[in-house]
Amino acid sequence: MKVVAIVGSYRKGGTIDCAVGEILAGAAAKGAETSKIYLLDKRVEFCTNCRSCTQAEGPQRGKCVQQDDMDAILSELEAADAIVLGAPVNFFNVNAMFRRFMERLVGYSYWPWDKAGGPITRSTKLAKKAALVASAAMPTPMIRIATGAPRALRITAKVLRAKPVATLCIGYSAVHQKQQLPERLRAKARKIGATLLS
Repeated sequence: MKVVAIVGSYRKGGTIDCAVGEILAGAAAKGAETSKIYLLDKRVEFCTNCRSCTQAEGPQRGKCVQQDDMDAILSELEAADAIVLGAPVNFFNVNAMFRRFMERLVGYSYWPWDKAGGPITRSTKLAKKAALVASAAMPTPMIRIATGAPRALRITAKVLRAKPVATLCIGYSAVHQKQQLPERLRAKARKIGATLLS
């Protein structure tokens, strides 16, 4: 089993990075091969809405005209048996870096020109599991109530053909400059990692 994680945080070693790392540790303890992709280290260009990637029919994602790291990232995610998606909340939703990644997923849809209506998902089969992680300065329950982050992460997982099986929301994550993830949340994250293999 292979578990691949996307870290959509601007800070390595921060709340999102640590929580994602604990999820991967939980999966590794059950025998999984794990890897972590930092969007911060990758070149991911903006989607230009040219829709070239949406024109050809078929179940496979369309090819983007942008020459960057996105194709390699998606190939790694597609080869995984389970995925982890993590992003902090900025201005009541996932941050801009993760949103840029999200927008580039349009190639998983069929959306030809001269056809009324919006894009059609190429495949609705959810062939793998996903764990989702969001953090914010607000109290934990407010992340679900007052932000769009959990929904954005769920949509991203489903577009990547993964079924979300666990969501870890971490509140009060900006109290200290170098905040540590509490042990109870580390344990919860490791448990989530184990469930990705069950």
